[in-house]
Amino acid sequence: MSFEFYIGGRYLRAKQKQAFVSLITLLSIAGVMVGVMALIVVIAVMTGFDADLKARILGGQSQIMLMRHGGGFKDYRAVMKEVEKTKGVEAATPFIVTQGMLRSKSGAVGAVIRGIDPSTAGRVMKTLEQLSLPDSTVEKPAGQAVSAAPGIVLGSELARNLGLIEGDPIYLMLPHGMLSPIGHLPAMKQFKVTGFFQSGMYEYDQTFAFIHIKDAQRMLRMGDAVNGIDIRVRDIYKARDIADQIVSKLGFPYWARDWMQMNQNLFRALKMERWVMAIILILIVLVAAFNIASSLIMLVMGKTRDIAILKAMGATNKSIRKIFVFNGMVIGAVGTVLGLCLGIVLCILLKHYDIYELTGDIYYFTTTLPVKIEIHWVVGIVTAAMVICFLATLYPARQAAKLDPVEAIRYG
Repeated sequence: MSFEFYIGGRYLRAKQKQAFVSLITLLSIAGVMVGVMALIVVIAVMTGFDADLKARILGGQSQIMLMRHGGGFKDYRAVMKEVEKTKGVEAATPFIVTQGMLRSKSGAVGAVIRGIDPSTAGRVMKTLEQLSLPDSTVEKPAGQAVSAAPGIVLGSELARNLGLIEGDPIYLMLPHGMLSPIGHLPAMKQFKVTGFFQSGMYEYDQTFAFIHIKDAQRMLRMGDAVNGIDIRVRDIYKARDIADQIVSKLGFPYWARDWMQMNQNLFRALKMERWVMAIILILIVLVAAFNIASSLIMLVMGKTRDIAILKAMGATNKSIRKIFVFNGMVIGAVGTVLGLCLGIVLCILLKHYDIYELTGDIYYFTTTLPVKIEIHWVVGIVTAAMVICFLATLYPARQAAKLDPVEAIRYG
């Protein structure tokens, strides 16, 4: 062990008459520890929130939505074949979307009604894989079609608000009705609840209802047209490039939006919030760094004669600086390691135990706190804490190295 580290270690163990300096050292360690722990926990929760939100959104919606200027289009089958030939596309399904009113015995609520093709929708949106959604016409053995109550699938929160269980009847009213002598009449049809879906997104589960695409076409008088095509891709981060390829292939009047464009405000806000929180919490580490600087300055003042004797014995300015930089870095390293360990332990507890339950009507989904620890964030936090602590040691170490040994011994 070099003598700088030996003396630095001796200075860290303050004597009884220097208990105040020792207290400041402990407070400095605690400040760094709290700052690092808070940074790790907050960044892990926000990263987990972002990842969980992406997974839930992409489970309940397509990665690309292809539509046409001017409304619906009838040649969607040919368009789907062209879309599925595009490199990177996994599946495609047509859809119709409109707003309507759902009425049950318990009341009525507004909802977003989506007409889907059950044979292909599950390949695009995984939450729709197990849906039971029969058409409103069933074939008799003789080949004659008879009218039957069509099926409707409701979001779990929407069904709870309406007080419905599987098999219950429900009326769907759409604004696209017909003119009569007494005015405009909305289209109304009775459906039978055949199932529920739960995406995990509270906003989706209390808003969306799915019916067969043929029922939607009949109620909206669209013939064989659809509003658009939902597309699933193999790599979600290449969705924008694939959407551009599809639009280039099909040409005007088709246009497309990928999942990042459809949710850009939400994800941009999450990213900005994460950085803002990181900056705010780094201020905690800065406060601890000022404590480190103040404790070292007081240590220099108390060790003036010792420093002078060391210089008189041949210690260089570099050696003196190294002693006090070592002291500050030990304080910073101990605080950082303790904060890192406590932060990771707290993240594990938050992830595996229901310490805090989120409210679905306030947050985007009903679940406990999502936590995801990413190594690059942890490395960045530890590095930033150590750099701040190192910078805090420079001024006290420089002042110690500038001491004149003659003057220090004479007046120390």
